[in-house]
Amino acid sequence: MNYFLNELIKEFHLPLQNNVLIFSLVLFIILLSPILLRRLNIPSIIGLIISGVVIGPYGFNILEKTSAIELFSTIGLLYIMFIAGLELDLNRFKANRNKSLVFGGLTFIFPLAIGFPVCYYFLEYDADASFLTASMFATHTLVAYPIVSRLGISKNQAVAVSVGGTILTDTAVLILLAVVIGSHNGELNQEFWIRLLVSLALFSFIMFLIIPRIAVWFFRKLEREKHSHYIFVLFVVFFAAFLAEVAGVEPIIGAFIAGLSLNRLIPHSSALMNRVEFIGNSLFIPFFLLSVGMLVDISVLLKGPTALIVAGTLTVVALFGKWIAAFITQKLFNFSKAQRQLIFGLSSAHAAATLAVILVGYKANILDENILNGTIILILITCIVASFSAEKAAKKILIEQDEMPMELDINEMLNQEHIMLPLASGVNIENLLEFGIFIKDKKSVTPISILTVVNNSNEVEENILKARVQLEEIAKFASGSDTKLNLITSIDLNEPGGIIRTAKEIMADIILLNWPKKQNLMDKIIGEEVNMIVASVSKMIFVCHFDKPLIAHNRMVILVPALAELEEGFSIWMHKITSLALELSVSIVLKCNEISGKSVNQFLSKAKIKATLEDRPDDLSGEFLPLRIPLSKTDLLVIISSRKGAISYTNAHDNLATKLEKNYPENSRIIVYPNQYNYNYQSVSIDNYAEEAI
Repeated sequence: MNYFLNELIKEFHLPLQNNVLIFSLVLFIILLSPILLRRLNIPSIIGLIISGVVIGPYGFNILEKTSAIELFSTIGLLYIMFIAGLELDLNRFKANRNKSLVFGGLTFIFPLAIGFPVCYYFLEYDADASFLTASMFATHTLVAYPIVSRLGISKNQAVAVSVGGTILTDTAVLILLAVVIGSHNGELNQEFWIRLLVSLALFSFIMFLIIPRIAVWFFRKLEREKHSHYIFVLFVVFFAAFLAEVAGVEPIIGAFIAGLSLNRLIPHSSALMNRVEFIGNSLFIPFFLLSVGMLVDISVLLKGPTALIVAGTLTVVALFGKWIAAFITQKLFNFSKAQRQLIFGLSSAHAAATLAVILVGYKANILDENILNGTIILILITCIVASFSAEKAAKKILIEQDEMPMELDINEMLNQEHIMLPLASGVNIENLLEFGIFIKDKKSVTPISILTVVNNSNEVEENILKARVQLEEIAKFASGSDTKLNLITSIDLNEPGGIIRTAKEIMADIILLNWPKKQNLMDKIIGEEVNMIVASVSKMIFVCHFDKPLIAHNRMVILVPALAELEEGFSIWMHKITSLALELSVSIVLKCNEISGKSVNQFLSKAKIKATLEDRPDDLSGEFLPLRIPLSKTDLLVIISSRKGAISYTNAHDNLATKLEKNYPENSRIIVYPNQYNYNYQSVSIDNYAEEAI
């Protein structure tokens, strides 16, 4: 026993030396860091870097830079640049080519022109360090793109121009990096330029003409060997990095070009893209971010004001340079102020290419620790500023467009709508199924899908048989109303995962969920099951608690937040809720502001729905629970909620189920999450690491 304890203590001697233990610790940090920091609204990219600072040689000295960590770090850096090239929308760039080139030139030149004199004269760095740092200002990472995507304005011209400009800025900065490294090594002569041009021409010929042809042939010949596709892609990435190094430029340029060359061959929604992003998100990119944190020496920030001055200067110059470029672009193309703010929001965040440039310069001894530490602070601030700026601008543009979703013709969608109802164990499903039958469009020929998720355990077959018995009982209940059901049994590791996967597989339009159970400690740390489903599925979701039969209700009270009429799902939930009111022959009490109230009345008038409506004007600002009107036990309370980041979302929507249960325990209640534009909250590129928690 003593021998075992002594050996165990020896293995935990700092810094850790056991590779298995090191890898276990890194995986534990990658697993836990985003979960905990998401609760604190800290961007994951910053959280992982901070974790690296804590465990690194300048922190608690838990880990030191070993060859294994260096290898994974290099792979992660190359992976970042590859995904950056792979995710660029080349079609959008082509459609707005001229404007994108103009903006790309402006957002490259102005930060460079402002940054160089500031670094050279104010911060007193030499020419190479000043030029390299200034080139870092010219890069930008599309951290805020998922925000504008989910708000439904991704086709706005300002967005297309910003995305297209990324190609020019990133490519120009990476080539400039090769020039600065060559200058630092004393190789900047005529021979250098000839060699660089010839080698880049040969490299481009191989990457853009030969590699795509080989890739097309490979994917066609080995169509069923899906794992081979991913191995081939990895081979192209690292072979391109090697060729770039032979050509005399940094390997990260090769990885970026590899992404561009395979861009059209790997669709963004394909299984191969999912594998590429999943593995990068799970392992390589977090490993790289941890290794960056291990380079940061916090003590440098405490030695004097120099480091803080450098960090502040870098941040101000980076943001100012991007704002000037956005301002001039607005004037040249007659964009609105909101579009200018949107361009600034999309182009002001620094992450992927910034880290790549600064890390290369630091390892080449061109940049010092002050620049490295200052860059980490710059990344944190610019990612936050960019996200808030883009979200605010996107909402302004959406309001300016004044294109109400209810103007869309929804008849065709309603005729084909697909409602899914997951069956929870130990819950009476009859009221929820009755609700689904009431709101289902009478012209829809699609049956209601009843889903049972069976845990993948040793008793899986026995549980499936039990589930089928329960489903048959429900089918008998539905047969009384002549409602067609589609009974589904799914095997998964947990219920939320099974619901999310099945909803996507059967392309459900509406999901009906039972009221969430009370949270335990694990739910509070990881996230409640209902919240997981809401965050992962963009379709309309009704979360319902019925303590009495639906026909026992005498009135429906609906709370509509400001700007809810601008959400894509506005017309759908209005149609469903008013259909329910008509089915139950109850009046509606509407609590919302005047603008939303007008939108509701316009919808009812246009759709020719004769519902009994009583307006109770209320701005619903701040915490709107408890309500400022008395409720009886027979009132059905309906809250129109919103997903985080949507245009009508406010902090009052957080923990809504808990608040309702506390204030109105005796009332039936429904929380509605309108359907939104299809997007993935778990985007896995480095760009989305920063956005994910902002």
